[in-house]
Amino acid sequence: MKFLKIFSFIILFSALAVSQTVRPIRDNIGFCWKASEMNKLMSYLKDHNRKENFSSKNLVAAISPHDDYLYAGNVYYPLYQLIKTKEVVIFGVTHGTVRKAMNDPQNVLIFDDYNEWHGPYSNVKISPLREYIKNKLNKNYFITSDKAQDIEHSIEALVPFLQFYNRDIKITPIMVTAMPYERMENVTSRLAEIISEYVKENHLRLGKDIFFLISTDANHYGKDFDNAPYGEDESAHTKATNRDKEIAGTIFNGELNENKIEELAQDLWPEMKANTVCPLWCGRYPVPFGLMTAEKVVKEVSSKKLTGKVFAYSDSWTEGVIPVWHTNLGLTAPFSLKHWVGYVSAGFYLK
Repeated sequence: MKFLKIFSFIILFSALAVSQTVRPIRDNIGFCWKASEMNKLMSYLKDHNRKENFSSKNLVAAISPHDDYLYAGNVYYPLYQLIKTKEVVIFGVTHGTVRKAMNDPQNVLIFDDYNEWHGPYSNVKISPLREYIKNKLNKNYFITSDKAQDIEHSIEALVPFLQFYNRDIKITPIMVTAMPYERMENVTSRLAEIISEYVKENHLRLGKDIFFLISTDANHYGKDFDNAPYGEDESAHTKATNRDKEIAGTIFNGELNENKIEELAQDLWPEMKANTVCPLWCGRYPVPFGLMTAEKVVKEVSSKKLTGKVFAYSDSWTEGVIPVWHTNLGLTAPFSLKHWVGYVSAGFYLK
């Protein structure tokens, strides 16, 4: 009897230990975590978005929003149907909530130790690439913190869309913190070397076996964000969204190169251009970092270049709320001319 109790305890403890290897859901309001609800959302988006002629051929990297699906669903949609890959490296934001809880880590990447993340259809496995990177990357370049990843939502937002099109998708979640441009160049150079080694050792094809996805929302506008340089009326909204579109169109369309990535940092980082109004993109560090890494991997693995295409741009004031009813989906923030967020999706192709 005593043996049976001990054995039962061991089984229970083992089950609890296994369950703790799955990252908990951060946002169960803005994103879908039930298959039936994700199917319902995607059915609506398919019926209410015109079919674009964007190609999936040679697509190896992309930029995605991460705001509530009921706001940004129409900007997510044209991108994810093009992603056809087995695993994805996801570069995420380190939002203010995380920075406050973690004493504002800077100059590093943040990894987690979970074996799986939640998805609407099943748990999503972590790619072996994550541990491969952690074993080879300079220890001064990263930290490992499940706490930080638990608080952050910018990576988990992308998982349901990825899994809708590929039930067996694997991910490598990487949070990017603030860092000077020179530091970013150094970290991305070594990270790109490691990823390139992994790609070559495993005979992976860029875009088909491995993909680079960068999470960001565009301008966060209004006094709630301490960011209203043009005012808070229709004219201000037009000026601010036009600035977002100008940045996205200039940098993300056409051939991607080092000069464009540095120009993007100058557009988004107040420290790069003193006394200049910079739109408040939460991904101001992950976007240059992710593009820099992808560009270097492509160069190392294929000797090719990347050329980009903006798929969609909108914002929460323009979009309003997508009318998908009778689900657990909701809104995590208001939308008005005094409080709105911009969204962009873009893809980058081997050239």
